[in-house]
Amino acid sequence: MSTVELLERVAEPVATVQAKRRKRLPDLRRWLSPIALVVLWQVSSATGLLPPDKLSSPWTVLRAGIDTARSGELGEAFAVSITRVGVGFAFGAAIALVLGVVAGLSNWGNALIDPPVQMLRTLPFLGLIPLLILWFGIGEEPKIVLVALGVAFPLYLNVHSGIRNVDDQLIEATTALGFTRWERLWHVVLPSAVPQTLVGLRQSLGIAWLALIVGETVNADAGLGYLINNAREFLRTDVIVVGLVVYAVLGLVTDALVRLLERKALRWRKG
Repeated sequence: MSTVELLERVAEPVATVQAKRRKRLPDLRRWLSPIALVVLWQVSSATGLLPPDKLSSPWTVLRAGIDTARSGELGEAFAVSITRVGVGFAFGAAIALVLGVVAGLSNWGNALIDPPVQMLRTLPFLGLIPLLILWFGIGEEPKIVLVALGVAFPLYLNVHSGIRNVDDQLIEATTALGFTRWERLWHVVLPSAVPQTLVGLRQSLGIAWLALIVGETVNADAGLGYLINNAREFLRTDVIVVGLVVYAVLGLVTDALVRLLERKALRWRKG
């Protein structure tokens, strides 16, 4: 073996290790544009280009966030909002999974369930707020139902599509291997639908926070939306931004949790 070949063999695993290490490290370039926007925001506020009655500076927003957290106001609002999303998501996801599985696995279920779901899906569910208030009053129920509706439709569509679009060759292979209907369902159909179901889960979580924001700003006496509305009455743009930042962070955290679940559940996929 020549010296060049020996060096190449030694360098190959080293390069592989370095590539894996680079893959594990976060891409710091993704932080450049957000940091630049915050700096531009601070400079615009400091020079007077951005009046404080229109939008407070980042430093003022940070101090407002610390003050509301110390007073307990932010913690109470956070607890109320996260509870509403949790309950609404649980109801909406359960309904979507049941309907999606039944409509995806059964021709009769597809014929009976899918048409009304598709018709309801086209309705702007945020426009149902007045009707929900008439039905359920002004308590917690309208907000929870609104979140559940926002969750149910995208998750149902992805579950239904994931089951219906299972590879025909896999079904033929299980038939040739003598799988029973239950074995085919458990080992092929449901695992094949998992990737698209997780996509629907990410979409539904994003819409859940959107539905909560609208529900809490229209009619609420507690929660982050109430905190934002109360701050609007006193022209506290710093507190308004604090509430919006908390909404955004909650959305990012829930999306990151689903992506973590996706990496764990789909380890069998290459790349």
